[in-house]
Amino acid sequence: MLIKVEAIINEEKFEDVKEALNAIHVNGITVSQIMGCGTQRGLKRYVRGSEVEINLLPKIKLEIVVSSEKWEEKVIDTIQKTAYTGNVGDGKIFSYELRTATKIRTNEKNEHAIWGDEQRQEYARNLPGNHIRVK
Repeated sequence: MLIKVEAIINEEKFEDVKEALNAIHVNGITVSQIMGCGTQRGLKRYVRGSEVEINLLPKIKLEIVVSSEKWEEKVIDTIQKTAYTGNVGDGKIFSYELRTATKIRTNEKNEHAIWGDEQRQEYARNLPGNHIRVK
């Protein structure tokens, strides 16, 4: 099963979240600078003495594809704890199942398309027959 986790977070929290995801060995991440608003509907600022309503605020969107529900929980928990400030506008996290993934260079499919070298080696070690010792 492939699961995509999307998080929309404050720009100020991006480096902290990126380091936290790296610490739990997340191998791939797509990052986009976006504009948006949630329930707070933006904010009001004063520019040259006049009140200006800013409806769309700069945010960071993270997209991460994982290969199990266990990884989904780890990624969501890490992002939530790291991006949290307790203030309105901390962001949102979404997750949903993907039908397929294909690595363009190798044509690998699904989990194999998103695995890093460590996961590939672990998979190869656990293939049936790899535990038989020949004397």
